[in-house]
Amino acid sequence: MLLSIAGLVLLILWMQEHCRDLAKINRLFATEETIEKVRAQKVSPDLLAQFRQWGQEEDLLSWEDYLCLYLMSGAEEKHTLQRYRKQFRDSRPEEYQTLKGYLTAVWEDLVYFPVPRSIVHDQMDVSYVDSWMYERTFGGKRGHEGTDLMASVNERGRYPIVSMTDGVVEQIGWLTKGGYRLGIRSPHGGYFYYAHLYDYARDFQPGDTVRAGEWIGFMGDSGYSEIEGTVGNFDVHLHLGIYVNRPDGSEMSINPFAALQSLEERKLKYVFY
Repeated sequence: MLLSIAGLVLLILWMQEHCRDLAKINRLFATEETIEKVRAQKVSPDLLAQFRQWGQEEDLLSWEDYLCLYLMSGAEEKHTLQRYRKQFRDSRPEEYQTLKGYLTAVWEDLVYFPVPRSIVHDQMDVSYVDSWMYERTFGGKRGHEGTDLMASVNERGRYPIVSMTDGVVEQIGWLTKGGYRLGIRSPHGGYFYYAHLYDYARDFQPGDTVRAGEWIGFMGDSGYSEIEGTVGNFDVHLHLGIYVNRPDGSEMSINPFAALQSLEERKLKYVFY
């Protein structure tokens, strides 16, 4: 009798926890708040490294699973994230795969930091902060859809830019806001947007293939004008944007800051002055 009562109590406790999990899952999927968390990519390098380690240790969850579940729930404990994964898989598999797909499109193809390190002048470096969705006013009030990598030496045409991923050139040429830009679609669907370039490395055409680490152009200060070739409206920098497509085909901006942080040790070495 005592065993039966104890077993009943344990069953009730398990059901309560299960119901709380399901309620939390439904809340997460019920609003755009979860999408915004995935877009914002708020994760520290240390935690990201932990997720990568967990993903390598077992076959149950990939590190992208851990990242996705963390961004959705805020939980950091391995067991808790694994429990959530089972609940998501059982109750909302399509929605979960969509969210995870956004992350895979960004993270799966990353190889190199976009600005190489100079082996001639150590002072030629770049700095950047998490400025995603900061207010911008040129062309109307809007959110900043990217990260600006600022040049320590404010001279256009000095810093080479390389492709962070393999991919295919999708867009090239002048934009009023972006100046000379190059847009590359990576194999898993991420769109990597390099803007305010001074010049291109070669005569790129839409459909051209690009390799990760390939030189694609020089950092500049082009843009903020309807007149092609305009420079000087701001300091020299690279604007990096990352976009993914929603199921309905619309484009969605993803914060590049965490991705850049993860590539700090993946800088190529170039000779430039």
